Amino acid sequence: MLTKENLKEELRQRVRESYALELEDASANELFFTLGNLVKAVYNDNWRETWKNYLKEEQKQAYYFSIEFLPGKMLKSNLLNLGLLELVRDTLADLNVDLEDLAEVEKDMALGNGGLGRLASCFMDSIASSGLPGNGNGIRYDYGLFKQQFVDGYQVELPDEWLKNGNVWEIRRPSKAVDVHFGGHVYMKKNEEGKLKPVGEDQIILRAVPYDTGMVGYQNGIVNTMRLWSVEIPPSEEGKYKSIEERRAYEDLTAVLYPDDSNERGRMTRLLQEYFFVSAGIQSIVRYYQKLNKPWHALSEQVAVHINDTHPALCVPELMRILMDEHDVNWEQAWDITVKVMSYTNHTIMAEALEKWPIYLMQQIVPRMYQIIEEIDRRYVASMRGIHPEDLIQRTRIIQGDQVHMANLSIIGSHSTNGVAKLHSDLLKAVVLHDFYTIYPERFNNKTNGIAQRRWSQLANEPLSNTLDEAIGKSWRKDSADLSLLMNYQNDKKVLDKLAEAKHQKKEELAEYIQETTGVTVSPDAIFDVQIKRLHAYKRQLLNLMHILKLYFDLKENPEVDIHPRVFIFGAKAAPSYTYAKAIIKAINEVANLVNNDESIQGKLKIVFLSNYNVSLAERIIPAADVSEQISLASKEASGTSNMKLMLNGALTVATLDGANVEIRDAVGDDNIFIFGLTEEEVYAYYENHEYSSQRIYDEDPVLRRVVNAFVDGTIPNIEYEGREIFDSLLRYNDEYFLLRDFADYCHAQERINETYKNQDLWRKISLVNIAKAGRFSSDDTVKLYAEDIWQIEPIFAHTEKEGTSNVSNQI
Repeated sequence: MLTKENLKEELRQRVRESYALELEDASANELFFTLGNLVKAVYNDNWRETWKNYLKEEQKQAYYFSIEFLPGKMLKSNLLNLGLLELVRDTLADLNVDLEDLAEVEKDMALGNGGLGRLASCFMDSIASSGLPGNGNGIRYDYGLFKQQFVDGYQVELPDEWLKNGNVWEIRRPSKAVDVHFGGHVYMKKNEEGKLKPVGEDQIILRAVPYDTGMVGYQNGIVNTMRLWSVEIPPSEEGKYKSIEERRAYEDLTAVLYPDDSNERGRMTRLLQEYFFVSAGIQSIVRYYQKLNKPWHALSEQVAVHINDTHPALCVPELMRILMDEHDVNWEQAWDITVKVMSYTNHTIMAEALEKWPIYLMQQIVPRMYQIIEEIDRRYVASMRGIHPEDLIQRTRIIQGDQVHMANLSIIGSHSTNGVAKLHSDLLKAVVLHDFYTIYPERFNNKTNGIAQRRWSQLANEPLSNTLDEAIGKSWRKDSADLSLLMNYQNDKKVLDKLAEAKHQKKEELAEYIQETTGVTVSPDAIFDVQIKRLHAYKRQLLNLMHILKLYFDLKENPEVDIHPRVFIFGAKAAPSYTYAKAIIKAINEVANLVNNDESIQGKLKIVFLSNYNVSLAERIIPAADVSEQISLASKEASGTSNMKLMLNGALTVATLDGANVEIRDAVGDDNIFIFGLTEEEVYAYYENHEYSSQRIYDEDPVLRRVVNAFVDGTIPNIEYEGREIFDSLLRYNDEYFLLRDFADYCHAQERINETYKNQDLWRKISLVNIAKAGRFSSDDTVKLYAEDIWQIEPIFAHTEKEGTSNVSNQI
């Protein structure tokens, strides 16, 4: 049995060995890396045993390919999943060390941007916790997206040096490295047996080196692998580079997530990245499969490859390349194998967001991939002729005009295409991918997104979790469906009060953080109104800002107006080249300066835009939120996951019927959510009849007119250029996302929130219902559906909980 004493001794010994220091003299940084290495040593045996079990049992494994993973900090998560969190916390306390101080040392892994990357990480956690054989495959970015700062209200992008002090959780595996070939000239030539084989000349060869991170399952002894690839120049290729600049262009291949694609070099780097991690991952999978000594036609019985959004779409031609070029599998068999192995998740409704690549760029960067795609496209057209109308075939081709359509490649080259919320999946079938649904109806299915509720309640909100333990027991920690037991306490004043106390505690902590980081003083007694997500026009942060301006003008006219004090909290990054989104950031920050410094409104409104939104910041904000802003234009958000995290933590949702908001409404009931705005049917009706006129709405509504004019009439200081851009987007360009149409209804929903908050008994009951109904949005349940319906993988449990704990203690 692991005890405090042997844990202390192990820490003491490791500090001496690593730093030549006594435990008492070690810094927080030194103690973090010591503890991290100790935790890794604890689960390494389980990691090795998990892999051996998969091999021994010849378990079919899933490989989740994603350009983004956003794990957040892993120290406390790993301790929780190992069942060691409280023991380690108490042991450190005996040594006068606060675990939170050590957790603060850890940097967020800068491997993603938003929901796509966080979903991938939730899935990694849930796959392991469900005992499923599944692995992640991505890129080990040196700097990730960027570190966001505000200077004079503008977003400034700085390098996110998350690897500066190393990453304690990863293991570099140079013996598993593979070579990836780019560019050059590829042509077909007969070999000695008279078969045509591709020959590459003048190619760039890069070495992909894997860095593996253990994905620790929740107290079940399972540890899966997230494999991230980093680029290196092979020694044999070093003489080919004529200058340091030429060499650096390739060494920087895995430097940043989403290189700026507004220029040619950025687009080239993006395509290089996509093929780099796809080729490395597929090569690694094939190498593993060959160890099993099974025939190629059985590959889909051992391997499932999942394409998370279109960035890994080259998985399809890359598997074809390896099967045909390296293992002499004929086209027909290789294609049959590939389609059975591949599956694809679509993450967007907006057709313009579906990835496309110019033909010339693919021919230049990945010529063999283009050759194979060209043949896939040719055979697709030939196979469909005589079955479907010619115009339908042409609309669904992979190569159209001078572009390669990656979503089309993903759908044609896989056996499953899923959306990520019921509404999203229905819209894919009815609108966005309707042509493909006509051709392949059996391939389409829905898998509503979920969240790893361990992180978003047990780790992020311990006061709430402890309150739940007291009320309904601890079974919900393993099975989130048991959160529904909380419904038995809707009228229990003691439980409602304790839930409110837990919320207030997290609001006090966030208020303190806001004061420290921004200098803005906010009251934890105010309503904390939160919108946290990527800054994008369709997510409508601007609508939120317009409502804030209305409240501000109401207070300026009558300081005694009955508005409960409110703190509006934003967290969002805008893509570096997305000038409109950056204009909205500037506007929010300038309105914040205006409102926060206006003493005449008596502190009733405050606006806080917290910079560098990431997983760790989300873990501070979400438990403190009273109101969850989910206000995207209906039909635009595929799912959303912040809506689920905020709901789990007792926030009340103000929402359009978009993405998973529809299913949240179904779960909690109309009385426990604040729905407003156009429906997706009404949005599509506007698209069809072309009758939307933002100018008419502006002319007819004096309240709205004053708000919109504020962007250009000098009311908001320091936004002359940005204000004009926003004003023109709403009127001159006819308000693409219908903010003016939804504005009045949104304000009415906000008035209902204000009135409901005055009735604290009612507010607390609605909050309880949201927590109780959040269990249905667990990523544990989502990945089980993927496993059963798409990947056909089955769980294997390495240890019982008791054995897993014993195994841990034996290692120390």
